[in-house]
Amino acid sequence: MGFFLETLFGGLMSGMLYALIGLGFVLIFKASGVFNFAQGAMVLVAALAMARFSEWLPRWLGFDNMILANVLAFIVSAIVMFLLAVAIERFVLRHLVNQEATTLLMATLGISYFLDGLGQITFGSSVYSINVGMPKDPLLILDSVFEGGLLINLEDLTAAVIAALLVAALALFFQYTSTGRALRAVADDHQAAQSIGIPLNRIWVIVWSVAGLVALVAGIIWGSKFGVQFTLSTAALRALPVVILGGLTSVPGAILGGLIIGVGEKLSEVYLGSLVGGGIEIWFAYVLALVFLLFRPQGLFGEKIIDRV
Repeated sequence: MGFFLETLFGGLMSGMLYALIGLGFVLIFKASGVFNFAQGAMVLVAALAMARFSEWLPRWLGFDNMILANVLAFIVSAIVMFLLAVAIERFVLRHLVNQEATTLLMATLGISYFLDGLGQITFGSSVYSINVGMPKDPLLILDSVFEGGLLINLEDLTAAVIAALLVAALALFFQYTSTGRALRAVADDHQAAQSIGIPLNRIWVIVWSVAGLVALVAGIIWGSKFGVQFTLSTAALRALPVVILGGLTSVPGAILGGLIIGVGEKLSEVYLGSLVGGGIEIWFAYVLALVFLLFRPQGLFGEKIIDRV
């Protein structure tokens, strides 16, 4: 029982990280009706900015304090992601207002390749580390209840709590703020939203900025666990099945989809891996997403995509 709960908790914590990355896809889709293939590249650029500025700023400003370095690096990285959002709206999206979803989709592919190149030119192509003080040592709990107790990874637990708080804040933002309601209106119909005075360009800057902030938090967590390298942009695409499962238009769906996939990967690898030669954790999420595409393409909580495009 104890081993099962350890695996379950590990899956839930991994699932929250998947949900956090998947949330970036949902945010862009809710505002523009297009799947953002650049989200993985945004996570990469954000993580690179955090890693490099936390190293550069103490050298430039002449101080030696890790907490101050991380705080300043986070602020500067957030500004970088905001400026990227402004640039994307000004030079790409502004010229594609009311275009077909396919056109916007191709635009996000172009943005993805551009961001990959920009990250390499600006920050370098080595493997970098992010140290924000997340605990690395495991914690043994419930040793009086289960034989051997439960071994919990404190870093995963901290990451899951941060992700959960950010997801909850964004869910409240979409539901209860005027800007959130405007974002939902734009997602439903660009032309109708414009006709009632909602500034589409400003809304796109806001949503890409929020998606950039989400990418920054995800990049910090991922970079703290595994290091920052250019495979991060493709690793972030592992969150694709999350939004397919939960629904491209649903913030709660991204959360539940992430949790289901995180738990499913861990449990299937542990209990079924030996039967099929292992490696289930690599392809489990994609097989589950394929099943949903065949039988419920809108996901658990999403709208039918055909109605959106």
